Amino acid sequence: MNPSLQKQILSIASFSENEIETIDSCFEYEKCTTKEFLSSMGKISNKIFFIVEGLARVYYLKDGKEITTYLSCDDGFITSYSSFINQSVSFENIQCIEDCEMLSITFEKMQFLYNEIPNWERVGRILAEQNYLCMADRVLKLQMIPAKEKYQTFLASAPAKIIQRTPLIYIASFLGITPESLSRIRQDIS
Repeated sequence: MNPSLQKQILSIASFSENEIETIDSCFEYEKCTTKEFLSSMGKISNKIFFIVEGLARVYYLKDGKEITTYLSCDDGFITSYSSFINQSVSFENIQCIEDCEMLSITFEKMQFLYNEIPNWERVGRILAEQNYLCMADRVLKLQMIPAKEKYQTFLASAPAKIIQRTPLIYIASFLGITPESLSRIRQDIS
């Protein structure tokens, strides 16, 4: 099993060597290029991706504008969670910001692991809870704090790779501010 994925999983729950082997057999290696879509609006998001190396985002379209809702990089998970959990049509796109190496697991294999390995349910629950908390925190910040504070919080909490390598237009969208406002804030801070 990939050491980074194993570390992430073991930080959530304990598994025997046999269970780790079973879990490992449910993940597939994938390589995607910059701008490639992992999942698209109008389709069911059937996989959770663990990014071994790379950078990706989740976004939706509103009045023709791309609204970034989630950014993930090395050692992070990414999917359209509502579509994945409900196996319903997604209103989001998942796109690589740069070339990515990933491990993916399908909805069917997640269900298989839930049935075969009791502790795997803990992994699924923690991932869902983390996603919920991330989204709830983002919504709260979008509505309640000023743009400069949003950006400073982003700088303090986001992985360095996301801060340094994500195009500013995606960061501005993620923070719910215009690219021009983000440029002014960045100048103010420097």
